[in-house]
Amino acid sequence: MRKPYPSDITREQFAIILPLLESARKKTRPRTVDLYDVFCAVLYMLRTACQWRMFPQDFPNPKTIYAYFKIWSEKKDDKTPSVLEDALKKCGRSNETKRWQGLKDLFRDH
Repeated sequence: MRKPYPSDITREQFAIILPLLESARKKTRPRTVDLYDVFCAVLYMLRTACQWRMFPQDFPNPKTIYAYFKIWSEKKDDKTPSVLEDALKKCGRSNETKRWQGLKDLFRDH
């Protein structure tokens, strides 16, 4: 159990976007992390612009967070928003979409 952060969304908000987030990943093996915690970690990173290695210890492994962030950030083409952009809009976090647009170039090579 991790402590709550101001950047977190509620479980009810997360339930709305869960199918969208799950659709971005192929089913390969059973998931070992709670996607809620992973998504909240992404929100934390977008809010604080913290480095991957500087995540609080109660979030999932930063490599796991980054792997999901990378999958959710991929665009099929220039006209279609990424899964992350859609999820941020659906949960009422369009301000994080703007932050993500400004930060995404920083994460391209990491």
